Amino acid sequence: MTPDLILFLILALVSIGAALGMLLSKSAVYSALFLVLNFLTIAIFYVLLQAPFLAMAQITVYAGAIMVLFLFVIMLLGPRSIEGSQQIAWQRPVAFSMGLVLLGEIAYILFGRCESCGPFTTLGADFGSPERIGDMLFNRYLIPFEITSVLLLVGMIGVIVLSRKKEN
Repeated sequence: MTPDLILFLILALVSIGAALGMLLSKSAVYSALFLVLNFLTIAIFYVLLQAPFLAMAQITVYAGAIMVLFLFVIMLLGPRSIEGSQQIAWQRPVAFSMGLVLLGEIAYILFGRCESCGPFTTLGADFGSPERIGDMLFNRYLIPFEITSVLLLVGMIGVIVLSRKKEN
């Protein structure tokens, strides 16, 4: 076992544990903090893939700005605990069936004959560089990039409208 593989396995366990902690936590604040831990492990995965720019963008944008916004909204609306009696009847069977579909897809990709899954190739020297990312964002993926920015703006406006006190 190489040191990179050992580090990957440890990070994978931490990432899965943080994701489970986020999902199973009854406190919204703890869920948000578990999500920050998950974002940080993903950033370390980017460093292992030799994409330091993506790692810094992950930390700055997601673990920094987005999570500060989430925690601000949680504190603004008041941290409440989730009670177990508010479950929707159809929610658990749908989640279970979607989990089985996901496991089936993973099994098909790993053990089946997947034509789209070719052999692994080596990455170019400019993989993950700011120039390459900027080129891809503003040439090939310009429309999805702009749609994402509009959706984030609509989300911020929605938070402002929902948090405003009604004036009588």
